[in-house]
Amino acid sequence: MNNWIEHLASLGARFHQDEAAQIEDFGKTLSAADLAGGVVAPVTDLGLIAVSGDDAASFLHNQLTNDVEHLGTGEARLAAYCTPKGRMQASLLMWRGAQDIYLQLPRTIQAPLQKRLTMFVLRAKAKLRDATEEAATTAVLGLAGAKAQEALARHAGPLPQAPYAKTEGEAGTVIRLADAFDAPRYLWITNACTAIAALPQLRETLALGGNVAWHLAEIHAGVPQVTQPTQEQFVPQMINFELIGGVNFKKGCYPGQEIVARSQYLGKLKRRMVLATLANAAARAGDEVFASDDPDQPCGMIVNAAPNGQGGADALVEIKLAALDQEVRHGAAGGTPLSFLPLPYAIDTPAD
Repeated sequence: MNNWIEHLASLGARFHQDEAAQIEDFGKTLSAADLAGGVVAPVTDLGLIAVSGDDAASFLHNQLTNDVEHLGTGEARLAAYCTPKGRMQASLLMWRGAQDIYLQLPRTIQAPLQKRLTMFVLRAKAKLRDATEEAATTAVLGLAGAKAQEALARHAGPLPQAPYAKTEGEAGTVIRLADAFDAPRYLWITNACTAIAALPQLRETLALGGNVAWHLAEIHAGVPQVTQPTQEQFVPQMINFELIGGVNFKKGCYPGQEIVARSQYLGKLKRRMVLATLANAAARAGDEVFASDDPDQPCGMIVNAAPNGQGGADALVEIKLAALDQEVRHGAAGGTPLSFLPLPYAIDTPAD
């Protein structure tokens, strides 16, 4: 049995033994072309919060930017948890299970966010728990590219037909995410035994990746993920979160709702998120970027970045729209230049 399968089987035990230990990643750095052909990636850096109880939906509905009360069992939704000033503390993928509502987010920010949400439960009949290592949800596989749909269907049965649709079955939960490279992307959440049994066959037609490869696919889908370096840096619209379905402007109040609504309806947005590539594989989330017309002040910040298999990195960058006509560089005015690429969706700013 290959080492990477053994690593997957032991992930849960090792993580509980030493929470400070770095979680094993899988596979080599892949290029956009590799991902477009097809990839399977054990995703080991995402955590999972389960919220149960009679008031679970109403409690989350009052905390998040998206509608939770009308979340159907056959769908998933993006959502953000914001500060009272409208700044994102987390970007979440949420869905309903048989008994619980699940919130998926980076492991590095899961525990503090779970603790903060628990503080506001008060008298609501809702309970939050860490479901990351529970048997039914301990393995997360990301699949993307032209060959992914056919390969996954052999193991998970009928697949969701539209982005953010969800299916449940004996093989686990499959969520179709936003497309990348003109092909579907899927998250398959299942138990370790099922994942370990499926991976050798999936590898016959799909390239093996890991967290870095999966982040690169997310970047090319134009879907941002808030991580530790970027917490409380962005109002949702600054990273296109309302354009990809992460904000419902018709639902009731939540922390920061007034600021988020004001950003949407009062004047044009001056900052957005764009896709870029640069010849520096060390680019990281939270790094600042600088425009040539004002080299002393940052014009934006990297939201997410991943090595692109070509010696550099591809990145989602939050930036002043006015700076897109300038030369933009990473880290400093004399840093590595950025080249901008088209996102898979239009950046349409609200009308005055």
